Amino acid sequence: MPAPRVLVLRAPGTNCDHETAYAFQQAGAVAELVHINRLLENPSIAGRFQILCVPGGFSYGDDVAAGRILGNQIRHHLRDMCAEFKQAQKLILGICNGFQVLIKSGVLLEDDSLGPIATLGWNDTGRYEDRWVNLAVHGDRCVFLKGIQSMYVPVAHAEGKFTARDSAMLDRLDRQGQLVLRYTGAGAGADGQVPFPHNPNGSQRNVAGVCDSTGRVLGLMPHPERHIDPTQHPRWTRGEGQSQGAGLAMFQNAVNYFRD
Repeated sequence: MPAPRVLVLRAPGTNCDHETAYAFQQAGAVAELVHINRLLENPSIAGRFQILCVPGGFSYGDDVAAGRILGNQIRHHLRDMCAEFKQAQKLILGICNGFQVLIKSGVLLEDDSLGPIATLGWNDTGRYEDRWVNLAVHGDRCVFLKGIQSMYVPVAHAEGKFTARDSAMLDRLDRQGQLVLRYTGAGAGADGQVPFPHNPNGSQRNVAGVCDSTGRVLGLMPHPERHIDPTQHPRWTRGEGQSQGAGLAMFQNAVNYFRD
């Protein structure tokens, strides 16, 4: 089969699009950067792609709330396009700001009769968190995380606290195996030595990533595209980097999904 094509969505303020496209290309995909205005003008463009990725950054300056404006554009103008994308059993990925967009658009976790079932809010620390974290994969539902047990990648966000609408909803998502990625252990501080609490934002049940009920739509706050090469490990000169960056396997899984 030809290499799967990836639509990496851009918007004003997006700043991780090139790194994300590079990660997919390293995994064997063909990635194209597409501005949101092109999709709004012609949603049928998405039909040429097998993977849709909303990368990190500060879409529309994160005015109102992180990911809210881009999320509303998708919710009100591209809902049908996203529904068709999912019905075709294609893949959707949201990283950091992209996670916020997928949550606030309803693409990742669909609203029920009471409205949105979860959100991403301000970190408990009240500040922007930029550090490396350890992650553990829970369950085998998510296509992107197939065969992965753990990852060591960075986070960089101010609004990454995952919160379900109520405890019953949180239990349901957990029971259904949708809380697929969790912060775990301790990570290194800014100097690479001082440990810090493993959960950088206060997310309920240490949630770092969530998938939809099919496992083909994933949103996560950490940045796997920033640990593709072993030399990106903060302590690679001390021999701690592996043969490839910990984040690359996620992108390889997305490519292999269309080859298996």
